[in-house]
Order: sequence, then structure tokens, then C-alpha cells
Amino acid sequence: MGTRVLDPDLRHGRSHLLPLTLSIDPRLADARQSETALAVARGTGRLLVGLGFAVAREVTLSSGRRCDLLALGQDGALVIVEVKSSLEDWRTDRKWPDYRKHCDQLFFACPIEMDSSVFPHDAGLIIADAHGAEMIRDAPEHRVPAATRKSVMTRFGFATAGKLHRLWDPGAVGLIE
Repeated sequence: MGTRVLDPDLRHGRSHLLPLTLSIDPRLADARQSETALAVARGTGRLLVGLGFAVAREVTLSSGRRCDLLALGQDGALVIVEVKSSLEDWRTDRKWPDYRKHCDQLFFACPIEMDSSVFPHDAGLIIADAHGAEMIRDAPEHRVPAATRKSVMTRFGFATAGKLHRLWDPGAVGLIE
């Protein structure tokens, strides 16, 4: 995917950015995520958009698992980012190995305060806050089969269209995602 540095001080643990209270439209909010997880997801999303990806949050995959971020490249590349807000979050959540079957690259994203040495080295690593992110380690590429790609891209489309429709028509019911 390539590396892009948004904040050179981030890698040295010297984030000089002001705290930000996140404001998310309640029709798009997921009450299960902490403020830290939302901030990391937002900054990671900014990085991915800056790299040319379209990004969706909380997309349900064919396995029934819901990934934190699914990014779609203009060339059809599929990237999943699993957001971890703390060591406790990392220790209690072991669903991430399933994500490899649904993407070309798998990344973990965490806040700068978290010990990033816990993440497996065969996945990419992103350090983020609400303002931006830095890719510390690129993820190895393992292209998914065409049928999987079609399934994930269809779910991406339905998820994003459903979220846009809820913004356009808040009274609508029965939409996917």
C-alpha cells in the first residue's frame, strides 16, 4: 500500500495535537465503540482516504464478523483495519484472524499510547489519533479469490449505500447495515 507520514512526531510518541471530542451523527454511530476507538478509526480513515481508498466503518462480512474499517482501492484492492483501543481490547478480541479471508491486506490500528509490539508482524500497523495516522508497517499482500472479492465489494456497496440512505431519509427502515 505504501507508507505516508501525516505527523512525523507521531512515531516518537510526541503527539502535540489538541484533544478532540468526536461528534458523529447518531444515525451512523455505533455505541459499542469507545471514544478512543472512534478517534483511532477516524484518523485511520483519513490516512486511507489520503492514500486513495474509499472507507466504510462497521461492515458485516459473509462470515458474520463485522470489521472496523473496510477500505476499497480504485484498483479493487481490499484492506481491512482492525481497531484496537487498548491492551485489554486486544486480549479479549480474537476474531481478527477470520478477516484475512476477506481482504488483500490486514492492518491493526491503535492509539499512540498503546504498546504496539503485541500485534503480529504478519499484519500491517497504523498508529492513529482523531486527527490523522501514520503507517508504521505495511501489510503483506495476499490477494483474495475473485468470488470473495465480489462478495466483499457487494457488502461494501450495500453498507455504504445504506448509511447514506439513513442520512438522506432518517425514517427509512429495513435497510442493510
